[in-house]
Amino acid sequence: MENLKTGLLVIAVALLSVNTFFLYSVYSSSQDKYFNPQEHSLPDISSPQMSHAAKGIPEPPRPTIKEEKVSGPITTMSFDKEVHDFGTVLQDSENSYSFSFTNSGSEPLVIENAKGSCGCTVPDYPKKPILPGQTETIDVVYKPGKQSGNIQKTVTVTANTNPRHTIIKIKAQVNPVESNS
Repeated sequence: MENLKTGLLVIAVALLSVNTFFLYSVYSSSQDKYFNPQEHSLPDISSPQMSHAAKGIPEPPRPTIKEEKVSGPITTMSFDKEVHDFGTVLQDSENSYSFSFTNSGSEPLVIENAKGSCGCTVPDYPKKPILPGQTETIDVVYKPGKQSGNIQKTVTVTANTNPRHTIIKIKAQVNPVESNS
C-alpha cells in the first residue's frame, strides 16, 4: 500500500513538472507582457488609470442611444436653450422648467417620446404633431428627493428629426433641508 502511495505521488509530481514546463515554453514565446515569466512582476491592475484592455479584461458595454431611421418626413426642432440651471434647490423640493422649442423645419414635428435620465426628472411633451413654425414646450419637473451636491440630469427627446434624439439638460446644486432640532 505504501508503494502505491509513493508511486502515485511520483506520477503527480511528474505531471506537474511536465505541465509547468509546457506552460513556461508557451508563455515565454508569447509577446504578451502579462504572462511573460521572465519579467517576474505583473502590472498593478488596481490602478484606476489603466484601461480595461491594459488590465486584460473586456471593456464594459457603454450606454448608447440606438439611432433608428425615421419613417416618414424628417424635420428639425430648435430649442431656445438646451440647458437649464435651477441654481440652489433643497432636498425634497419640486422644481419645474419649460423648455421652449420651435419646429424649424418644413414638415410636421412628431415627438414620439421624452425620457428623463432617472425617475427624479419627469418630462411632459406635446403628443400632437407640431406644425412648421409653431412653438411648444417640454415641461420638466425635477424632484431631488435625498440627492445632494451638484447634479446634472438629462431628458432625451425622440422625434422625426435628424438626429433622431435630442438631449436637453437640467442642473442644480441640491442642499439638505436644515432641521430645527
